[in-house]
Amino acid sequence: HETHGAMVKRIREAAKQANKSVAILLDTKGPEIRTGFFKEGGKINLIAGQDLKLVTDYSFKGDNTCFALSYDKLCQSVKEGSIILCADGSLSLKVKSVGADHVMTEVMNNCLLGERKNCNLPGIQVDLPVLQEKDKDDLVNFGVAQGVDFVAASFVQCAEDVKFIRETLGLRGRSIKIISKIENEAGVKNFAAIAQASDGIMVARGDLGMEIPPENVFVAQKMMIAHCNRVGKPVITATQMLESMCSAPRPTRAEASDVANAVLDGTDAVMLSGETAAGGYPLEAVTIMRKICQTTERIIDYPALYLSTRLQVIESGAMDAVEAVCSSAVKASIDADCKLIVALTETGHTALKIAKYRPRAPVVAISASESTVRHLQLVRGVVPVLTASFVGTDSVIAKALAKAKEDGLVAKGDHVVAVHGTKEETAGASNLLKMVVVP
Repeated sequence: HETHGAMVKRIREAAKQANKSVAILLDTKGPEIRTGFFKEGGKINLIAGQDLKLVTDYSFKGDNTCFALSYDKLCQSVKEGSIILCADGSLSLKVKSVGADHVMTEVMNNCLLGERKNCNLPGIQVDLPVLQEKDKDDLVNFGVAQGVDFVAASFVQCAEDVKFIRETLGLRGRSIKIISKIENEAGVKNFAAIAQASDGIMVARGDLGMEIPPENVFVAQKMMIAHCNRVGKPVITATQMLESMCSAPRPTRAEASDVANAVLDGTDAVMLSGETAAGGYPLEAVTIMRKICQTTERIIDYPALYLSTRLQVIESGAMDAVEAVCSSAVKASIDADCKLIVALTETGHTALKIAKYRPRAPVVAISASESTVRHLQLVRGVVPVLTASFVGTDSVIAKALAKAKEDGLVAKGDHVVAVHGTKEETAGASNLLKMVVVP
């Protein structure tokens, strides 16, 4: 906690110096299964075709004939023919038989295996709580205490997992948004309910690619992004996007296409992990990823995207008043070729609703809440701006236009759509749409 606390402090100091609002996301460890320790330490050599016995007594120190896994219910979870993957898929084991306290497997490939390596049970719903004791400590004593903005919850399998995390955060952590990471078959199967319970979704393709067949990962990605777009939930696409840039200054063509396709799918954000955490070219990775995103966004047919989104929403029932106004704001921005949409939003709800309809024009979301401004950093097409208060909406909008003009987002004579409520500083009451001209 001390090391990460120092990192949070540095991030906030850097953001202040750059006059930027930067959101912080805490990633939980989540439920995990790991290989045990070995008698001789180091690594063991496994040969394709050999038998390997797995036990659940984690104190047992093993060798290349038998070692432990940290999952008490292993014998109840697997059956003959089940596959067990270890060390990010480097080792594949096929279950031959299941005993009362052990599982006999066949080694499917040669592998040099180390201690405490991660394990996956593809297609099997693991009976472990979504939060381990360390996760609870990290959330309450670090995340809440540090005032992080998001929690990325690992291996969420059902909506109840999200509710449990929210309860764990408690009243002190009620402003923290929960991003559910979909990393296994259960998460994909229960996706609609998980999305409804969550504040956002992360398509975590690393573990997902081991839990479901690799050829199905892109199908799951497209399904999840489309669903999030339809219901207006932010979605992050993550893992191995520019993996080769851990050791090379340029991405492969396939990686560049992967980032672009995620943008075309409708993702709100793309994420780098190893590339920036431990790679040799972190700045270059961020720079090229941004360029790919910007280039891809320029070729999107925004009017068609708006009509498609609106049709899907209407087919599921009547819009509420705020959504109807926000949808109309995007339509007006398209029809009048507006360069900007300005939204006054206390909670971020109005900005989310506008962004859902994917306008070509940037959405400048003005809020008096620092927390809301940071949360909106995740939402596609939204430029959040902090204001002292909403008193005098015309004055607030005029200041926003002056700043946008200064930043080159608009020019004199441009049309801008503004959305706000008739009652100042009232959350969820955006019911007024007007067209203004940049002076």
